[in-house]
Amino acid sequence: MTGDLSGGDLSRLRRLNALAVIGVLRGEPALTLTEVARRTGLSRASTEDVVRELLERGWMIEAEPTAGTVGRPARRYRFHADAGRVLGVDIGGHKILAMVADLDGAVTHSGRVAVTPQMGRRQRLAAVDRAVGAVLADAGLAAAEVWASGVATTGLVDATGRVMLSEALPEWTGVNVASHVGRLVSGPVLVENDSKLAALAESWRGVARYAKDVVFLLAGLRTGAGLIIDGKLHRGFGNAAGEIGALPAARWVQAVEHLRSWPGDDPAADPDAAVEDLFLAARDGDRKAGLAVRRYVKDLAAGASALVLTLDPELVVIGGGFSRSGDLILEPLRRELDRWCVRTPEIRVSGFGDEGVALGAVRLALDHVDSVLHGPGELVDPKHFLTGERPRTRIEP
Repeated sequence: MTGDLSGGDLSRLRRLNALAVIGVLRGEPALTLTEVARRTGLSRASTEDVVRELLERGWMIEAEPTAGTVGRPARRYRFHADAGRVLGVDIGGHKILAMVADLDGAVTHSGRVAVTPQMGRRQRLAAVDRAVGAVLADAGLAAAEVWASGVATTGLVDATGRVMLSEALPEWTGVNVASHVGRLVSGPVLVENDSKLAALAESWRGVARYAKDVVFLLAGLRTGAGLIIDGKLHRGFGNAAGEIGALPAARWVQAVEHLRSWPGDDPAADPDAAVEDLFLAARDGDRKAGLAVRRYVKDLAAGASALVLTLDPELVVIGGGFSRSGDLILEPLRRELDRWCVRTPEIRVSGFGDEGVALGAVRLALDHVDSVLHGPGELVDPKHFLTGERPRTRIEP
């Protein structure tokens, strides 16, 4: 910018420069001033000014010198990812998984509590309390030190964090998840459907990170879907996008029954363990187990084909707990899609296992932090994310 600049224009320019420096440092081990200047396009003098300001505010720190360097090493700087922490929680039918991550999204602590689909809301919420309390204790964090929390849950969720409809969990419809988790931690609590957040995790750090249009299949004891369109999570007008499992013709409700019916002689057995045994048997050549898997995939493909025909995605991702047995699902699913789809996209298996939903919840929390950081107004110090106070000084030229 040149010419007659007002103080407000200069302040805005300085803020944009600071955000540009933060942007190039995030996700990098450490960079020198020269490297930062080259990547941002700023002059050396401007880069020095911005780096000094960000060091003072706590958004970046000086990295330790590289071991074995001859002579005086150039100073290197990195984003201060440890300045804050976010929380991600997956409230599922069979587990509550909580994760604490730094501002780069690196998970530092995690913990899970086993639950069952038959639990009532009080029992499940108590399990959420235990999981969150335990992971915060392991991380050495007080509730007030959590900048933001993302929470994933089954069912349709409204903008306030209330579950509008949950067919998978009894008594879960109507629960205000955001309000409950907000009692456990400080900072905003954002709630979203689990399949959508699993899709977000894949687009962030998973096998879909280079794809723009993606159909994500949450394959587990319950089947769901999330859509990525033009690189962004697609929620739909009423946050119900991807809920094709509600259509009986999609056959997703009955798909899992093929797996649960094998061997079918121990209704008290843990369902996750029983399905895992089935997949192991199918891999070992058991004909009945193999038939159950093929029937499951055939029903899974019914709804998946409808989504593929509608979206024409670049990629289909198989995630969720059953993705650990993706070697048994991938090829049969491809053959089924070949039968029904005009064009069969690439199909890949997630590497996150049953942790993808919680990782998506972490990303949801980080997105909120980023929206505050990149929003209009002053560039605050990290500590103001905790106190909510307005900073006493602006970044000025």
